[in-house]
Amino acid sequence: MTTTGSLLPLIGILSDGRFHSGSELGRQLGISRSAIWKNIYKFAELGLEVHAVRGKGYKLKYPLTLLETSRIYAGIPDATRSSIFQLEILDTIDSTNSHAMRLIQQGKLSLQPGQYSIHLAEQQSDGKGRRGRQWISPFGQNIYLTMVRLIDTGVIATEGITLAVGLAIIRALSELEVPGLGVKWPNDILVEGRKLAGILLEISGDISGICQLTIGVGINVRNQPESMEQVSQPWTDLYQVTGKAMNRNLLVSQVVCHIMSALKEFENNGLKSFIAEWQDNDVMKDQQVELVTTGSSVQGIARGISETGALLLQTSQGMQVINGGEVSLRKSVLNDS
Repeated sequence: MTTTGSLLPLIGILSDGRFHSGSELGRQLGISRSAIWKNIYKFAELGLEVHAVRGKGYKLKYPLTLLETSRIYAGIPDATRSSIFQLEILDTIDSTNSHAMRLIQQGKLSLQPGQYSIHLAEQQSDGKGRRGRQWISPFGQNIYLTMVRLIDTGVIATEGITLAVGLAIIRALSELEVPGLGVKWPNDILVEGRKLAGILLEISGDISGICQLTIGVGINVRNQPESMEQVSQPWTDLYQVTGKAMNRNLLVSQVVCHIMSALKEFENNGLKSFIAEWQDNDVMKDQQVELVTTGSSVQGIARGISETGALLLQTSQGMQVINGGEVSLRKSVLNDS
C-alpha cells in the first residue's frame, strides 16, 4: 500500500481535474519533473487514474474533493458542533472503525456521555464490513466514516440503533436530492436493489453500564468499476444515481448531523418513533426472501420489523423473530419466478 502523505500535495493540485504540466507541478512542489513522474506512477496503487498527454501534462480522470475539517465543520450548526469532541481526517488507515477501537482500548478517547469523536479517512487498506467482509475503499472516492459515542445506559439501550442510523442516512441523502432510496434490514442502504451504503455497529465496555458505541458508515460516492471487481453483490454510487459529482465535505456534514439528531431522538423515544418510517422505506417488506446464516438458510416473507428492530419473517412454520447477528437477507429466487 502506497503511503499517501507524500503524494497529497500533488493530489491536491491535480484534484481540480485539469491538465498541469510537469514543469508547473515541479515548480509548485519544489521537486524535479522526474520526481513528479515517479509520484504520478504511484497513483494507480491508490485507484486514481491519471491521463498524461504530451504538451499538456497530467490530469486526473475525474476531479476529487478532498476532505477538509474546516469545510465539514462549516456545514454543521454550532449547537450540533458543540457535541463533537474531535473530528479527525486520516490519509490512509486500515479501517476507521479499527482505528477508533484502538483509541478506545488505549484510553485516548475521554468522551462524556452524548459527545462524539468522528474519524474519517481518504482510503482504507482493510475496510470492515459485516460478516467479516472487506469494504472496498479506494482513495478519495467515497466516505469512510466512524462516529464514537459514549453511552451510560448499557448495551440493552442500543437495541435497534442500527436501524435508526440507517434512516438517518436516508434523511441526509434525501436532503441532497438522491432519488430511489431504501433500507434493507439490518444495515444496508439501497437504490434499485443495488447497495449504496452500509453500516457497521460495534460496542465495547460494560454490558449494563458505560460503553462505547462505534458506528461505521461507508457510502459509495464515485467508484471506478475496476476498483469494485471484488465486490460480489450489486452496487451503485451517488454519481450513477444522480448523474453529478457530490461534494464529499457537504455529504459528511449532512450525514453527521442527521446521525446525531437520530441518536438523540432514539435516546429520548427508543426505536418506536422510527418504526413507521422504516416500514415506509423497507425494500424487503412483503417480499419473498431468504435469510442466510452460517451453514443454513430459511425462506419466507419479510413482514417488516418488531418493536425492538428484529426482522419478522413469515415462514411455513409460522412467524419467526430474527434478531441481528451474522445473518444475511436477500430476495429469494422464487420471487422472480
